[in-house]
Amino acid sequence: MKLAFCLFRYFPYGGLQRDFLRIAKVCQQRGHEVHVYTMCWEGENEPLFRVQIIQPGGWQNHTRNASFAEVVRAHLNIEHYDLVIGFNKMPYLDMYYAADVCYQSRVQDKRGILYRLLPRYRQLLRLEKSVFGRGNKTEIILISPLQQQEFTHYYQTEAARFHLLPPGIARDRIAPENALEIREQVRNAYKLTADDRLLLLVGSGFKTKGLDRAIRGLACLPDALKAHTQLFVIGQDDATLFKRLAVRLNIAKQVHFFGGRDNVRDFLLAADLLLHPAYHENTGTILLEAVVSGLPVLTVDTCGYSHYVSEANVGVVLRSPFQQDEFNTTLQKMLLSSNRPQWRLNGLTFAKTADIYGLPEKAVDLIERIGQKRVFA
Repeated sequence: MKLAFCLFRYFPYGGLQRDFLRIAKVCQQRGHEVHVYTMCWEGENEPLFRVQIIQPGGWQNHTRNASFAEVVRAHLNIEHYDLVIGFNKMPYLDMYYAADVCYQSRVQDKRGILYRLLPRYRQLLRLEKSVFGRGNKTEIILISPLQQQEFTHYYQTEAARFHLLPPGIARDRIAPENALEIREQVRNAYKLTADDRLLLLVGSGFKTKGLDRAIRGLACLPDALKAHTQLFVIGQDDATLFKRLAVRLNIAKQVHFFGGRDNVRDFLLAADLLLHPAYHENTGTILLEAVVSGLPVLTVDTCGYSHYVSEANVGVVLRSPFQQDEFNTTLQKMLLSSNRPQWRLNGLTFAKTADIYGLPEKAVDLIERIGQKRVFA
């Protein structure tokens, strides 16, 4: 089949972007022709894809996104693809991979009436409704069961259009046989002793991931424990405001920013605790990556995949509404807890039995099935 993949921006370290690339590569490996439309491509080129960089009009993100959708529409009318797959919300899609949360739900929970009068709100709502509105033809790939409830509540989307896939954790995130050796190598490289505690936060979009909450938690540790605790932050985002927060809280020398990294697994093995106190998170793939690597987790129930942390018994999931004092207290208890070795073993056991792998292959199975129906309809 001749397939078009559409996403606003590609960069190597976003969860949505990684899922897109893995799915597109499996399509290409199965003999399908892959075309990509995007406003920006960062990182290495994919020589087997035909990548079309679109330069839309508009100065603000929401106007650029809408303009991008219209330019792509013109290309689709010329190229005549067998199937059009989107990773961001826009019209004219045959399939949509739902990596983002329900925008309307977030607005209702977090924004006031004045926000809903803004052009930004109206434009983003139109894009979301073009996918989920009742009567549309777009098939929807879900990666969290909570999504279907929210989209159905706000748009009365037909149940038959939803297709739930497993999380799709890459098997290379599972702790290897030499995990302890890798742990020591990384910790030695950063001069961490056996008495030091290493906290890890991973994710592009520091505000959404709750990095401010993590920094405040570190700052509130008892002095003796705080002196031996470091926070490593991996992800692609502007760290300026968070560095200022660390300076204001007198822990600037203990908060380290590494940008996007390809060796995240090594840091998962080296750390003592993953922090993921996200404000909102559709899934939270890093939670499962930590679990299968044997790293205990402190997270919140607003993350779609947080239930796996509870099911595997590999840490603590704090219930909403978020309370900073509760997070601070729980962080201290977990760093001092004698349960950490057992949490690690629980995660490694979970990795061997859980149905959390194979998302790209199952997504492509669905693409092929829907594509055949559309071609022969």
